[in-house]
Amino acid sequence: MRIGLIGTGRIGSFHAGVLARHPAVAALVVTDPDAARAAEVAALTGATPVASADEVLGAGVDAVVIASVTSAHADLIGRAARAGVPAFCEKPIALDLAGTLGALREVDRAGTVLQLGFMRRFDAGYAAARAAVRGGTLGRLHTVRATTSDPAPPPAAYLPLSGGLFRDCLVHDFDILRWVTGREVTEVYATGSDAGPAMFREAGDVDTAAALLTLDDGTLVTATATRCNGAGYDVRMELAGELGQIAVGLDDRTPLASAEPQGPPAPAKPWPGFLERFAPAYEAELDVFLGVVRGELVNPCDGREALHALRIAEACELSRALRRPVRMTEIAEA
Repeated sequence: MRIGLIGTGRIGSFHAGVLARHPAVAALVVTDPDAARAAEVAALTGATPVASADEVLGAGVDAVVIASVTSAHADLIGRAARAGVPAFCEKPIALDLAGTLGALREVDRAGTVLQLGFMRRFDAGYAAARAAVRGGTLGRLHTVRATTSDPAPPPAAYLPLSGGLFRDCLVHDFDILRWVTGREVTEVYATGSDAGPAMFREAGDVDTAAALLTLDDGTLVTATATRCNGAGYDVRMELAGELGQIAVGLDDRTPLASAEPQGPPAPAKPWPGFLERFAPAYEAELDVFLGVVRGELVNPCDGREALHALRIAEACELSRALRRPVRMTEIAEA
């Protein structure tokens, strides 16, 4: 297969390495607005660098992986659809519902494939949790606790482009919550704090956030996130039912120490970031995407999934702004 890659930043460079090693990929074509960066990645992976996304789409590629800046996602998805090229795109499709729906309409009209990069769906721990919930091992689920904690804030220039903590960070928790439980969110009550670095206040964002979500079967969910978790990168989900309780992301690298005298200490090598923590999941999702392109697998995460997660994030932002609970019916339906 001949695969195109648009964007060779941190995640794009990682994807380039995965694609270059994949036995089904015979050729890789890459581009980036930073031509020197694209050339460097191409040299490391044996790919062919080209000057633009149009050149990638016109290079006879069987599929394209979009890892560009967020603001370009919707346009590139539309261009790939019009060219008849299956696309894998990092989340989000767009930072608003209108942009997301516009790109999805392009894909629907073209009848092409769009797989979204919600990598947690391909993580072994989350898959095991889904099997436990769906298989009844935990009994009736009553409480879910999810957290995403970054070890350090992103660059200040990134914040105005990110869409905010709910859309950029917690959207992963909202997606995986739906995937693991099979339930839909009916109401949210969210808040945030900008008491950390001044750049968050200047960007109109928060550095720490919390949301209480109610699912359609009455299960209560807390979802928290922060950009300032100096102990390390911490992504966990705890699921409690009437018969049992399990945790995803609890291992010997979880940046958490017990305060009990006999409890475990802080890990010697805590997870430093998302690429290290989810490397196998990133590889797995691209492997599945290539299988989808070959017609061997069903798309496991199409664009509508991104829309559902974004609607929850939008409800949280509205709740934070209005300081009240928000029903999902208040957020425009697709």
